[in-house]
Amino acid sequence: MKEGYTYILANKNRTVFYIGVTSDLKTRLIQHKRGEGSIFTRKYNINDLLYFEEFTNISQAISREKQLKIGIKTGS
Repeated sequence: MKEGYTYILANKNRTVFYIGVTSDLKTRLIQHKRGEGSIFTRKYNINDLLYFEEFTNISQAISREKQLKIGIKTGS
C-alpha cells in the first residue's frame, strides 16, 4: 500500500484551520500554495503547514484525519 500523510494547515493569522490527507505531501502543499488545493483553502488563504503525521498506508492517514475532525467537532 501507498504511504499517507495527515496534515494541518492554517491561514497567516492562525484563525482558520484545515485538516487534510494525501499520499504526496510535498505536491499537495504546492497545490494549496497555488490555490489549487481546495475551494476552502483558497477562500481563506490557508497554506501554512503547522503539523503533519506520516503513516505506512493511506488508510491509516484517512482514519487519523477523521479522528482529528471528530475531536474538533466534539471538543475532545
